[in-house]
Amino acid sequence: MAVSATPLSSTVVIRYQSGTTPAGGPEIRQKSLNDVKADATEQDVYDVATALFSLGQHPVINVLLKKNFELLNQ
Repeated sequence: MAVSATPLSSTVVIRYQSGTTPAGGPEIRQKSLNDVKADATEQDVYDVATALFSLGQHPVINVLLKKNFELLNQ
């Protein structure tokens, strides 16, 4: 029997540097954006995330995409 994967919603997590710690290291925070369309391409998600954060003052460290699938035994 084969297993099929049905895409559900996804979440994008943007990690950014919000400042420095008292010791001088980077202070990293993150913002999650839920309900990203499951069929959105990785490039489009990255482009939108970086465009949104370019409007602010904090540099983006990395962008994570978490995809959720429902697995069905066919």
